Amino acid sequence: MNDKIRAEVKRNEANMIAFRRDLHRNPELSWQEIRTTNRVVTELERMGISYRRMEPTGVMAELVGNRDGKTVALRADMDALPVTELSEGLSYKSGNIGKMHACGHDAHTAMLLCAAEALIEVQDELTGTVRFIFQPAEEITEGAEAMIQQGAMQGVDNVFGIHIWSQMPTHTISCNAGPVFASADVVKIRFTGRGGHGAMPDACIDATVVAAAFVMGVQAIVSRETDPLEPAVFTIGRMEAGTRYNVIAENAVLEGTVRSFHPRVREKMEAAIRHYAKQIAATYGATADVDYSYGTHAVINEEESAKLAQGVVVSSFGDDVLYSDRPTTAGEDFSYYLQEAPGCFALVGAGNPEKETEWAHHHGRFNVDEDALVYGAELYAQYAYTYLTGNPK
Repeated sequence: MNDKIRAEVKRNEANMIAFRRDLHRNPELSWQEIRTTNRVVTELERMGISYRRMEPTGVMAELVGNRDGKTVALRADMDALPVTELSEGLSYKSGNIGKMHACGHDAHTAMLLCAAEALIEVQDELTGTVRFIFQPAEEITEGAEAMIQQGAMQGVDNVFGIHIWSQMPTHTISCNAGPVFASADVVKIRFTGRGGHGAMPDACIDATVVAAAFVMGVQAIVSRETDPLEPAVFTIGRMEAGTRYNVIAENAVLEGTVRSFHPRVREKMEAAIRHYAKQIAATYGATADVDYSYGTHAVINEEESAKLAQGVVVSSFGDDVLYSDRPTTAGEDFSYYLQEAPGCFALVGAGNPEKETEWAHHHGRFNVDEDALVYGAELYAQYAYTYLTGNPK
């Protein structure tokens, strides 16, 4: 633990909370984070940290130590969600109707800026460079790839990220080695039958019946075709069929998502869904077209990086703060950074029933226990400091 970092984070806690509230009051959706980008740039200029604006939004900044060494990247996402905020009596409630920071990205950005300011205090002690990645468009899983394409991971030796987590108690931090978030794929299936009059079903092939049969039976893929020790989730979230009450549907479209932690399970699920859709369609004399799109990879924490983060947590906050949370089948595009360099992703607990901050992410009443922000900011900074001072070139 570096005492200068801790003191500086604590000194700037009020400013960090105020910044987070400002972003919460002014949420911007993916690829629309213009004001947010400008606010980040203003803070970096105030600190004297060099930066580069990314296209169309986002920022990459660097703090270079006095001695050459490795480069560690710290990432925070910035975008909000198309969710209407339901909280009442909140002084910083979203002022943009239908838009809300319902996942904690406002907190991530504020914490990383606070960490950057704290690291300035130990810049002379750093052997290497800290790169700060303020990423747009995580919610639509496009921002990480765009940042990487623009050079965000060029020359990076290790990468670290944080997510505020309302499902864990405040004053806890989890950073287990291995799977943390699942891969997240998108599936679209179009069944084509033969439409006609609702009173003459014998002359038709009802695409609604085909789609319904698929939905009712497809979970057998998970229960009977995948290894029960390697989990998978297949959810159909949307179904569209028909045009009128007395017209038998010629087409039916299903949309869903597949989540898994292992590439072999991912490949198995894709092959099985394609096979099952075509066989069900053939049973009824219909056809099936399957569009399977790979989304984010699974977030798999590299063991040495996870151990480093765990050591930082214990050293900075104590054994009782270190928490072992289960992997979640939610997706996170931080996985793209881990394809470029080893690293890890930590969860910082922010759930507190007394403050009503235990609501699920993406819910209209989601909020963050702001006591968690100092934990996240210090963890960002102490991780970078520990990695660079312990890993000379």
